[in-house]
Amino acid sequence: MKKYFLLTCLLIIAISSCKKSGTTFNATQQATIDEGLIKSYISANNIVATRDPSGVYYQIITPGTGNYPTASSTVGVNYAGKLLNGSVFAPTSNLSSSLSVLIRGWQIGIPHINTGGRILLIVPSALGYGNSSPDPSIPANSVLVFTIDLLGFSN
Repeated sequence: MKKYFLLTCLLIIAISSCKKSGTTFNATQQATIDEGLIKSYISANNIVATRDPSGVYYQIITPGTGNYPTASSTVGVNYAGKLLNGSVFAPTSNLSSSLSVLIRGWQIGIPHINTGGRILLIVPSALGYGNSSPDPSIPANSVLVFTIDLLGFSN
């Protein structure tokens, strides 16, 4: 009887100490996955984009004129957002907000254009919504693609 009890205890300990596959988020691994997905998307869509050191890719479609907004600016934009598979999660919308409260990818990308400018941003998941899903239309760890028109800004 003691053998069975000991064997059962060891089995329970062994099973409970095993980690389930996929339960631990690995940011470095996700960044590598995102980078590969972004490069494939850029290639498949013939996009000429620049990679910011942060990992955000951008294409300035129209530079605009005047000064550049900063991270502390309040920006007025028209934008559309989609996933790499083409699923639209934000049809053309108008927004006015402090840039400092928006996703990090926008804080990095929008200051590359002036008023009247248009930019294409391809945002790795870590600089978007990361390992969470803000909405059922945006799965966790999604690379986001935005077309943004900067209507104006104030500091």
